[in-house]
Amino acid sequence: MSEERKLPPEAKQYQKLHAKREIKRPVVKNCIKAFLVGGTICTLGQAITTFYIYFFDFTEKTAGNPTVATLIIITMFLTGFGLYDPLGQFAGAGTAIPVTGFANAVISSAIEHRTEGFIQGVGSNMLKLAGPVIVYGVFTAFLIAIVKTVVTNILGL
Repeated sequence: MSEERKLPPEAKQYQKLHAKREIKRPVVKNCIKAFLVGGTICTLGQAITTFYIYFFDFTEKTAGNPTVATLIIITMFLTGFGLYDPLGQFAGAGTAIPVTGFANAVISSAIEHRTEGFIQGVGSNMLKLAGPVIVYGVFTAFLIAIVKTVVTNILGL
């Protein structure tokens, strides 16, 4: 309120005009699209896990790594053929949250900088994105392991 009083009359008029013409975002519609696409990606991941369990004799515990690798390979091809970005535009956070969103970001960076060479272009620009994610992921896993160890030893769980 205090900022609004300090504004000159022209700025106040502009703010009113801006508020009238501002495009209202369809939040509920966007949430539904993100939920459906993200859920479809996760369902695909579960189907891949089930495939590995039944046809390759993995356990639920050991099927996770090949499932993630398969999802990353699928994302790599979809990104390379230009199909993942339109899906991301449609679904928003539905494609950004799963592992496929991270894979898309890394692969897009590699494709974008490939003309600069494998080391200076692809490698260094992929690591600009992947590096912090890996560092914070490892650090968070370390903290969770410490908390689990402390809780297990103190509570005897």
